[in-house]
Amino acid sequence: MKIEHIAMYVSDLEKARDLFVTYFGGHSNTGYYNRTSEFRSYFIRFDDGTRLELMTRPEISDQKKEWFRTGYIHLAFSTGSKEQVDLLTERLRSDGYEVVSGPRMTGDGYYESCIAGIEGNLIELTI
Repeated sequence: MKIEHIAMYVSDLEKARDLFVTYFGGHSNTGYYNRTSEFRSYFIRFDDGTRLELMTRPEISDQKKEWFRTGYIHLAFSTGSKEQVDLLTERLRSDGYEVVSGPRMTGDGYYESCIAGIEGNLIELTI
């Protein structure tokens, strides 16, 4: 068994798509729009086959993201090397994204950083 895709609601669908395409090498489909519900979505496909569905609709609300809470906390991307973690972290920082932690070696042996991505949703960068 494998995870087929992960889905997340966002307020700014285009900005979310651009983040994952620009910084994480995602490839977007042309999108989907349902006129009745005004639901819109994009599927972002990554080179390893993983897919992320980004969705929006008029009635969604954007709640404050507490970093220490129950539920899904972050998406993690493997960059392939410590140097790539450093480079991507700095690129995101210089483009205005908040670096929440790192880059650093964690107590359990991971080299990682964490940024507050689109609408405060956390994205972890690791080897």
